Amino acid sequence: MGIQDELNAELKDAIKARDKARTAVIRQVETEVAVAKAAPGFKGEVDDALYKATIVSYVKKMEKARLEYEELGERGADQAAKLAFEVEYLSRWTPQLPGEDETRQIVRGAIDELGVDDPKMVGRVMGHIMKSGRDLDGGLVNRIVREELGA
Repeated sequence: MGIQDELNAELKDAIKARDKARTAVIRQVETEVAVAKAAPGFKGEVDDALYKATIVSYVKKMEKARLEYEELGERGADQAAKLAFEVEYLSRWTPQLPGEDETRQIVRGAIDELGVDDPKMVGRVMGHIMKSGRDLDGGLVNRIVREELGA
């Protein structure tokens, strides 16, 4: 069963169960896919690859927004909780990224490989790591590179 079929079945179940949170996130994903499909230059099919790419992009945006709402404290708590639910719900369709320890090992390996110790070389190390083709959290990589180089 493809992601689109899973989401359609989940949407029907969520509507029957009157689960507004699940209904909203599924409908938002469908909207995001429709926007991606209507984008200039889109050629291809609406398949699992498009759904995965769209979900990953949406989850990244919502995770960033959730952190911003959390910084607001009590005023942003409700919205942060809503976004946390969306991120958690959609996580089954996103790649599992390495944790902080594994990412730190990757960063240290890249720094050793490049022979870099200058804090001004953060961009070079970041580019080297991100071009490796691994699925990594760019924000986490950036933070760790800065810590390791003392930037």
